[in-house]
Amino acid sequence: MDIVPYVDDMEKYLKADYVIDYGNKAIAQIADTLFQEAKDELEFIKKAYEFVRDHISHSADINEDILTCSASEVLSAGHGICFAKSHLLAAILRCKSVPAGFCYQKLILDDEIAPVLIYHGLNGIYIKEYQKWIRLDARGNKKGVNAQFSVEKEQLAFTVRPEKGEEDDFVRMRDIQQFRRINEQSKLVVIPGAGHRFLEEGAWDMVLDLTRDWFEYEQVFLSDWE
Repeated sequence: MDIVPYVDDMEKYLKADYVIDYGNKAIAQIADTLFQEAKDELEFIKKAYEFVRDHISHSADINEDILTCSASEVLSAGHGICFAKSHLLAAILRCKSVPAGFCYQKLILDDEIAPVLIYHGLNGIYIKEYQKWIRLDARGNKKGVNAQFSVEKEQLAFTVRPEKGEEDDFVRMRDIQQFRRINEQSKLVVIPGAGHRFLEEGAWDMVLDLTRDWFEYEQVFLSDWE
C-alpha cells in the first residue's frame, strides 16, 4: 500500500512533545550511539528500528502489566506495548532529523482466547534516499511474528485478514477540531484486577459493555454535531 502522510508539513513529523520526548538525555544518548555506528542515514534507521524491536520487550511477551507511554518511559522500563514502542522509535529517529509518524491496523487480539478487534500501532518513516514513506513494525518478534526492516517489500509483524474484519489505515479524522471535540468526551475506566490484555475472567465482558456504550454515545454525539 502507498503510505500517505496525514499532513504535508514534514516538520510535523520531527516535533518533540511530552510523548515523543527526544530531549530526554537517555534517548539522545542512544540516538547518538546508533547514529555514530551507522555509515549513513538508512543504516541508522535500520539500527534504530532493530534496537527498539529487539532490545525493548513487548509488555505482553514478558507478562508486564505496568503500562509505559512516553518514549523516555519505554526506554527506562525496557518494555512497552506496540504504541509505546512506536513512540520510542519515533523519538530516536526524530532526534536525528528523520521524519517519523504513526500508522495503525485493526487486528484480532487472539483468534482463540480473545477474538475481538483492537488497534495495533506501528511507525511510518520517511526514507530521504528513496523519497518515500515506509512502514516498520517494532512490536518485537516471537513465534509466528517476524517483522523485518525493508525499504522495497514490506514485512510487518501481522498480515491483515479482511475476511476477519481486520483493516489497514482504517481511521482518518476529518480535522483536528473533530478530534479535540471527541476527546473532550473521554473518561478513564479502571477494570478491577485486569491486566492490559484483559484475559482475566469477566474482564472482556466489561470491556465489551463499556465499548458498546461508548459507541452508542458517540454515534448520537457525532450525528448531533454534524
